[in-house]
Amino acid sequence: MTWTAPPVERSLKLGGLGTVGERRMLEGWLTWHRETLLAKCAGLGSEPLARPAVRPSALSLLGLVRHMAEVERWWFRRSVAGEELGAVFTGPADGDEGLAGVDPAHAERDFARYRAEVAACDAAVAGRGLDETFRASGGAELSLRWVYLLMIQEYARHNGHADFLRERTDGATGDG
Repeated sequence: MTWTAPPVERSLKLGGLGTVGERRMLEGWLTWHRETLLAKCAGLGSEPLARPAVRPSALSLLGLVRHMAEVERWWFRRSVAGEELGAVFTGPADGDEGLAGVDPAHAERDFARYRAEVAACDAAVAGRGLDETFRASGGAELSLRWVYLLMIQEYARHNGHADFLRERTDGATGDG
């Protein structure tokens, strides 16, 4: 029996973010985009999640989940929090930031790693101020606020990819 991505219960409504403080707004939008990516995967088994749906691209929904775990770790834990960590998925045999090396046999594990990484990233920046800065690998000084905005745009871009991948996979549109 193949594993199936579980349904996603939305933890917030975007309209509720219209008048909240900046930190809550940034966290809320990021949460909404994280849940959107998972909603695009909900109900699909391991094989369709791992299958590239738009040739000649090798991009898959599972690859996007893996990629976002890598991006989350890089920015929140390694860059902002200064944690010395390896990659979540990538290595010599895995390819580019989690996008390659996708194996349907590991879909459940990969989703669990993604969820664990999101929780670890939230914990790593929970007590930090939006104005707190760090030096990026290229030498630029950046703030936590900048990272939240970067992550929101990164998810927005990849959720657009996920829209097409899901529709091409089984015709589903919308959030589920």
